[in-house]
Amino acid sequence: MRLPNGIVLDSEKTFGMLKFSALRREKFVIDEDGSPTNEIVERTYDLKSIGQGLMIQVSIPEKAGIKEFAYNQLVTLVNPVIDTVANADYRGATTAWYIKADDIVMPGEKGKSNNDKK
Repeated sequence: MRLPNGIVLDSEKTFGMLKFSALRREKFVIDEDGSPTNEIVERTYDLKSIGQGLMIQVSIPEKAGIKEFAYNQLVTLVNPVIDTVANADYRGATTAWYIKADDIVMPGEKGKSNNDKK
């Protein structure tokens, strides 16, 4: 089960100040044989959420480019969405949540927001 469009949120109210930490992983395209290719689909970054008091992981599409901010650089999410995936098992269901955004930028920078796509 998936939410069709995720949960759109106010990043500042939800996460507070965000500080860049590091690239966590890259997700690659899987070919018809089930093997990963060299083509990247998305990258996931660790960000420190001052509002939540913990590290969060945010995935952005490959087209946003690789992010190489300084450690602890203040950053902003462009069009963040929280989504969930639920999998039924013999005990009920397990649920996982994740955060996606169109881009991660420095405060004041324009990212690839929905308003820019008009």
